[in-house]
Amino acid sequence: MAEAHAKHHDYHLVNPSPWPLLGSFSGFITTTGAVFWMKSLTLAGLAIGPYLFFAGVIGILYTMLSWWRDVVHEAETGDHTRVVQLHHRYGMMMFIASEVMFFVAWFWAYFEAALYTADPIQASRVEFTGGMWPPKGVEAFDPWHLPLLNTLILLTSGTTVTWAHHALLNGDRKGLKYGLWLTIALGALFSCVQAYEYGHAHFGFSGSIYSATFFMATGFHGAHVLIGTIFLAVCLYRVYIGQMSTRQHLGFEFAAWYWHFVDVVWLFLFAAIYVWGAGHSAH
Repeated sequence: MAEAHAKHHDYHLVNPSPWPLLGSFSGFITTTGAVFWMKSLTLAGLAIGPYLFFAGVIGILYTMLSWWRDVVHEAETGDHTRVVQLHHRYGMMMFIASEVMFFVAWFWAYFEAALYTADPIQASRVEFTGGMWPPKGVEAFDPWHLPLLNTLILLTSGTTVTWAHHALLNGDRKGLKYGLWLTIALGALFSCVQAYEYGHAHFGFSGSIYSATFFMATGFHGAHVLIGTIFLAVCLYRVYIGQMSTRQHLGFEFAAWYWHFVDVVWLFLFAAIYVWGAGHSAH
């Protein structure tokens, strides 16, 4: 019987899992709660929106934790063969490509608003922007102050995560830990500087099309930095419990890819929104 069930191929046939169903249900509860909350809807006189929303978020977080725990177990027990790892890499590439297009949408919205501030076909644009960019009454950030500091912080973090990766490939566990600690610290510092910057902004989210596109683009990037920092922190924890080898470290490799993606997106944000956006005007 054991011979009949032995695996004679390099593919991983995933065991039945509750996580896709639980994740879908939690996502449905979250979005339903968000609609009830934002629309101030009630059920039998009860404002259930916030409760549904946070219950769904807890379900999503639990699904993520459990599902990734199972994936780590699969990797550590030999299910992630070279063929499986190759397919995982293709999956991660497609995921990052989808993230690129996500940010393309925000850049598109920003440039569409900035380049056509006085479009004669859409006269309302002049009303919203005053025929200039940034719009009248909006004091943009000085790109050579906090934004430049955050650029240097994130670029430095890209070098430290590369150091950690090379240390892992060469079996240097101490260098791997140092590189990861520094990258996580720099990621956290970036988030703190951005939060400070937001707290001292001279415009609010709902003030103009400029502020809306600014906060959506940079805010979503900040969320990605936070996610990437958590991703790297999990990798550091796995290093401390003896996981991640020179031959089996796909989780760390994907974390490094993700972090470099975050770096590159920030360079475009800095150049387009902070530098070009602050100095461009059209009358």
